[in-house]
Amino acid sequence: MCEGPPLTASYQAGLACHDFPRTLLRPARVLPCSVTTLAQNPFPGHESFSNLRSRGSGLCDIAVLVVDLMHGLEQQTIESLNLLRMRKTPFVIAMNKVDRLYGWKSVPNSPIIDALERQAEHVCTEFEQRMDKIMLQLNEQGMNVALYWRNKDPRSFISIVPTSAHTGEGIPDLLQILVKLTQTAMAEKLTFVNDLQCTVLEVKSIEGLGTTIDVVLINGQLQEGDTIVVCGLGGAIVTPIRALLTPQPLREMRVKGTYVHHKEVRAAMGIKLAAHNLETAVAGTQLFVVRPDDDLEALKAEVMEDMQDIFASVDKTGEGVCVQASTLGSLEALLAFLKTPEVNIAVSAINIGPVHKRDVMRANVMIERGVKKYGVILAFDVPVNKEAREMAEELGVNIFTADIIYHLFDQFTAYLKHVKEEEQEAARLEAVFPCVLRIMPTCVFNKKDPIVVGVEIAEGIARIGTPICVPSQGGFELGRIASMEKDHKAVDTAKRGDAVAMKIEATNPDQAARLYGRHFDHKDDLVSKITRKSINVLKDMFRDDLTKDDWRLVVRLKKVFNID
Repeated sequence: MCEGPPLTASYQAGLACHDFPRTLLRPARVLPCSVTTLAQNPFPGHESFSNLRSRGSGLCDIAVLVVDLMHGLEQQTIESLNLLRMRKTPFVIAMNKVDRLYGWKSVPNSPIIDALERQAEHVCTEFEQRMDKIMLQLNEQGMNVALYWRNKDPRSFISIVPTSAHTGEGIPDLLQILVKLTQTAMAEKLTFVNDLQCTVLEVKSIEGLGTTIDVVLINGQLQEGDTIVVCGLGGAIVTPIRALLTPQPLREMRVKGTYVHHKEVRAAMGIKLAAHNLETAVAGTQLFVVRPDDDLEALKAEVMEDMQDIFASVDKTGEGVCVQASTLGSLEALLAFLKTPEVNIAVSAINIGPVHKRDVMRANVMIERGVKKYGVILAFDVPVNKEAREMAEELGVNIFTADIIYHLFDQFTAYLKHVKEEEQEAARLEAVFPCVLRIMPTCVFNKKDPIVVGVEIAEGIARIGTPICVPSQGGFELGRIASMEKDHKAVDTAKRGDAVAMKIEATNPDQAARLYGRHFDHKDDLVSKITRKSINVLKDMFRDDLTKDDWRLVVRLKKVFNID
């Protein structure tokens, strides 16, 4: 039978046991069980998968995808869903926060069906409506889903378990479903084997212990004094284990307190491991133990393979942003995200761990090359050293930090937009948009400098600052557009088909001498004076602001002004 301790208060409050698994078994009903323990290792969002490597250990055998009943599928939830499907990881869906339904009467730690039976009719109606909406969203993602008590075909439909992490309602049902799935579909996979399978989750500095690593031991065993091989930023780390530590029963690794010391630890569980020279250890990589018959050099090469593959995939000679992440897996996830067609952000340098002064100096290379928009560090789930932040402010390097990939992307996108606006403003006088203007003979308000006439935009885009000439009269220039009014309101831009009152101011004495009626009239089209330099500026800074018809006009005007 499945029995175990009640849920701890911290779990009921929804706190994630980031580093350390526990046994949590109190099902809704008693059922025969061949799986004696469930090692729980929950992570927020997609971080559990970003910490994995395709060639690393299978850290997650079965997953729980948590969806907020009040908000439905969010971008991060969809990313987690895609990662689960990509890795073919079996999972169930916990539809959390049922206690937030209006009028919900909580029955702490009860099975969800019992809790629903105690609710008023309007509460059940709202529950069904919200469930239907979210199930439709999941269907749109290509998922067949059903509430677990209505799921007649678990192999084809993903089970949904309504829960409340705050009151514990539905948690017994969730544990029952997990146990049932593991013992029916995964018993062989979960059988203990002696071959070591261990993954580094996090690198921490602990007072009195020095730098430690938190690991998940999936298979095999670890002993105090074993020589381990760990991936490090400067190369493989070979060091003996000084201490094997676990927290007190029903305590989380993040809760400060005394640790339990062990001479030997068997899978599956989480361990805090103390050893020398772990300062540069890389989270998200494998850990090996050197046995008497093992080739040390081969183990060192194998443990470094994953990191070398990722570092080799970045072109350090090109232009791009610098990327920093907390683990190898999160770095890989961020790089993959930046390479997607929808994002497409170039990367010139990568690193793992906190942002230091040397990272800022690396990013400053882009500014020195004249590519200001890439003088940026995208720091994913890592702290920024105080000296590094001060140097960044001094050199003009922007450091964006976030613990969710999408927030990082939003920050960088907003920054790129700001940089583009600055560059466009600086190049505004040099950028000449193509336009052809036709004078309305009944709307000539001033015939000499400043010339004020009513015009119709026959083609292109007229903008304030555009130099205007008269090609049909030898191409002499009249000056630049100083202002425009449309429907008695000042405007900066006028497009094809618009009729505006336009003031053209001369910029030199020759232009000031030009008179309407003597040197030109309404039969002559007014045209923007483009040059090779202005065309290049349009291509670099304003390409997206011009339509295909506008670019065709540029090609025609090139012939008019004999531009190669």
